[in-house]
Amino acid sequence: MEPRIVGLGTALITPLTPKGKIDWYRVQRNIAFQLDQGVDGLIPMGTTAESPCIEWPDHRQVVTETVVLVNGSRRQVWVIAGTGSNCTAEASANSWKVYNNIHKPTGVLLVDPYYNKPASAQIREFYYQRVITEVLSDEDCADTVFVPYIIPGRSVCQLLPEDLLILRNRFPRNLLAVKEATGNLDNMAKTRRLLGPDFSIMSGDDELTATMMERADIRANGVISVMSNIVPAAIKTMIVAFALGETEKGQAFHRKLLPLFQLVTVKVTTEETIEGVHRHAEDKFPNPCGIKTAMAGLGIDTGIMFDPLGPMNNVAVQMVRDGLRQVWRESPEILAPIENFYGVNIGNRLDDDGIWRALAA
Repeated sequence: MEPRIVGLGTALITPLTPKGKIDWYRVQRNIAFQLDQGVDGLIPMGTTAESPCIEWPDHRQVVTETVVLVNGSRRQVWVIAGTGSNCTAEASANSWKVYNNIHKPTGVLLVDPYYNKPASAQIREFYYQRVITEVLSDEDCADTVFVPYIIPGRSVCQLLPEDLLILRNRFPRNLLAVKEATGNLDNMAKTRRLLGPDFSIMSGDDELTATMMERADIRANGVISVMSNIVPAAIKTMIVAFALGETEKGQAFHRKLLPLFQLVTVKVTTEETIEGVHRHAEDKFPNPCGIKTAMAGLGIDTGIMFDPLGPMNNVAVQMVRDGLRQVWRESPEILAPIENFYGVNIGNRLDDDGIWRALAA
């Protein structure tokens, strides 16, 4: 039976040591937390993991660690490994290397080829078509699941729903889902209309998940979430409620989680003078800055990121702290599993000015 890519999948961050090396202990610990909290899927080495900055051997090792831990848990959890690139040959080679392994993931996530800005027809023919065909040419990879990741805000290009349908018709056994992060509800509705009810539309935007699952013309099947790195159980409760038609319960959880969803990207206005230069700017700190800062503040990560990302300014860090404080004050049960699993005191950490001061640039 075909695997169903539905429910809650966590777009895993890559924990780093203070020296900027992968922290393998935290990799294992964080995955164990996700499994303990009942996630349906895990996405190692997606762009939340800062995959463009990670060497491919380490990239594949993180995927292997994830699959081994999932298999050891004896839980039915799908693993979709990020293998996308703006180079078709690189995406193809590494999709094959990740899947043609004794520890196979369920499939691979292919982000639209960023920077090159190909047209949708080019993305279809010279990226997805070629990658999928080359991987499936190996009989050991015949069951690979492929999930396109559509995020024009980052890739500056977009595979359109019509071209997604053409690919689905060519590879009906293997192209089973899409990660939809266009922010365009009309685009999502067209995808559902063209590809039908059996195709999985996974939200790629935490803040839009409730709307995508509730709307009758979209009916998203779940979310590949950033904030589930810290609150997987609460997000799963929300999406299960929507899947069961329990809209009021789903919306109630959405409202509780909204202060966190709004931290996936952290936007602040900055006024400062540096070396005699007055700087007024609208700074937009992208994912994973917000989630890694939150995890560091809560005591479950270092907050270190690969250059060119780095610590946010003190205003942005304070916004993350305030969002966590609001959730802790109004709905402490959402964050409580972190205390129980990681052995931290959330209240004390949120009140400790020194912790948050140290996280700011």
